[in-house]
Amino acid sequence: MLTQEYDVIVVGAGHAGCEAAAAAANLGSSVLLITMNMNTIAQMSCNPAMGGVAKGQIVREVDALGGQSGIITDKTMIQFRMLNRSKGPAMWSPRAQSDRMRFAEEWRLTLEGISNVDFWQEAVTGLLVEDGTCVGVRTQLGIEFRSKTVVLTNGTFLNGLIHIGEKQFGGGRAAEKMSTGITEQLRELGFETGRMKTGTPPRVDGRSLDYSKMEEQPGDENPSRFSYLDTPQLTKQRPCYITYTNEKVHEILRTGFEKSPMFQGRIKGLGPRYCPSVEDKINRFADKDRHQIFVEPEGWSTVEVYVNGFSSSLPEDVQYNALRQIAGFENAKMFRPGYAIEYDFFPPTQLNLTLETKPVRNLYFAGQINGTTGYEEAACQGLMAGINAHQRVRDLEPFVLRRSEAYIGVLIDDLVNKGTDEPYRMFTSRAEHRILLRQDNADLRLTPLGHKLGLASDERMQRVEQKRRATADVLEYLNKKPVEPGEINGLLVELGSAPIHEKTRAVNLLRRPQVELADLQRALPELDQYLQTYGADALEQAGISVKYETYIEKEHLQAQRMGELEDLRIVGRLDYKAMPALSHEAREKLLRVQPETIGQASRISGISPADISVLMVYLGK
Repeated sequence: MLTQEYDVIVVGAGHAGCEAAAAAANLGSSVLLITMNMNTIAQMSCNPAMGGVAKGQIVREVDALGGQSGIITDKTMIQFRMLNRSKGPAMWSPRAQSDRMRFAEEWRLTLEGISNVDFWQEAVTGLLVEDGTCVGVRTQLGIEFRSKTVVLTNGTFLNGLIHIGEKQFGGGRAAEKMSTGITEQLRELGFETGRMKTGTPPRVDGRSLDYSKMEEQPGDENPSRFSYLDTPQLTKQRPCYITYTNEKVHEILRTGFEKSPMFQGRIKGLGPRYCPSVEDKINRFADKDRHQIFVEPEGWSTVEVYVNGFSSSLPEDVQYNALRQIAGFENAKMFRPGYAIEYDFFPPTQLNLTLETKPVRNLYFAGQINGTTGYEEAACQGLMAGINAHQRVRDLEPFVLRRSEAYIGVLIDDLVNKGTDEPYRMFTSRAEHRILLRQDNADLRLTPLGHKLGLASDERMQRVEQKRRATADVLEYLNKKPVEPGEINGLLVELGSAPIHEKTRAVNLLRRPQVELADLQRALPELDQYLQTYGADALEQAGISVKYETYIEKEHLQAQRMGELEDLRIVGRLDYKAMPALSHEAREKLLRVQPETIGQASRISGISPADISVLMVYLGK
């Protein structure tokens, strides 16, 4: 093991590292996964949940490609909810509360079950780089492991600094030491670096809370799941709860502002805009007299509770006293205080779309090292980095997803072309083709691609083909099925929809916004009898296809037009300085990013349509 040359070395065993190791190994590469602590593989460092708005779509995409996060979430979740059901299907987003300890255990067992994965517990302090190519890593003990490719997924550990009030100490996570050496070496190799900040709330003893003073938030009555495989069905669920801060809470928190590392300038890194600390919320939104707190159990058996919405780096006594003024928390016992953590990241404009770095060949970055935040964002980057590391080792075509193909494609394209100076989080609004990128059709979009790679199994592909055929059959039936006024007008009036005066096809009724497929099944026994022979997935696909047909066609056309620009490849390194018709900013940005296609160039911040026209004329010549 100490002398073997691996195909892929993955440094870090968080969500990105686990997906990278599993993907590369399942594709056939020999993988060494190096982590500082084997007992914290796939640790849920922050909230015990997977999915959410846009994030749930990412988990389903990872699953559709043949990744593991969806399967492991299904096996270990304690509650499931489909968010945004009141909105259109492009906004529906699955979210699950997980058993934090079981989630980590299941990931470790999964990795141990892959024969191509070896493990090593130790800190990596440097990379082995020869002639601009990464050929392995060096550990704290001075051991050199050699490999054809390396994937760095260091999370918040690179020179991590934890802040609680006026106290600060090195660490990558509570009770875990930071990692040093890698940032300094990469700087010497020409990489640009920066600092970011994130935070986490206190954890409390659930036995000390009075849930009768809170609003119960149950899971869905008929819970779904993330994976497209037959993962276990959730039969019982644990509720979450909602409570609120108040003026007394805010008053106590303000007493700690003079010791706040954020307000006193000790924290230099930028934190996540959409997940601010509680002190930041009451400072920025001083007009609000309360803020929502989500009380989330951390598992089936543990009494530990995650206080979502109360992230803080204030002194521990201030956190504790303020917590006990929240309804239901009057007698709360705190397991550990919240804290902020600063860490190094590398602006992702230094990456290719494969997540390989530009300054060093065969070196890949995934997760928070690229400036992202969130388990889901990390997992999908890890998956893509693991796939591309394997492809490089086998001298195969790189695997890149377009913006019109997946949220994963949107995320990586945003990072590489636009960069980020604050923790990047995925939202549905970031995807211009979100009606195409729904959570319900990730398998139809991506499993054929995963299967072609060799990552998605034959079973997955068979399920996709069966779903596609079933959906087509249902649509054909709805297009042919005649409906008489006497059969349906009673239902239409009940639903507030205009009655019909002559025979029509069922598909025309389904196009009405008030009418759902389930309504037609309720009113038309013959239709119901036919549709019951098909699965819920096919019926959902058919219903969405009919209702959003015009929008889907429009987005397909837009994606096709953008795809034409993606097909215009920029071969080699162009001398943008020699193109005086380009704006000064365009020359500067194009030189730095070195886009591979005209489409990629068009999405770089600061590149105008006029600049793209100049480029196309130049390429035409």
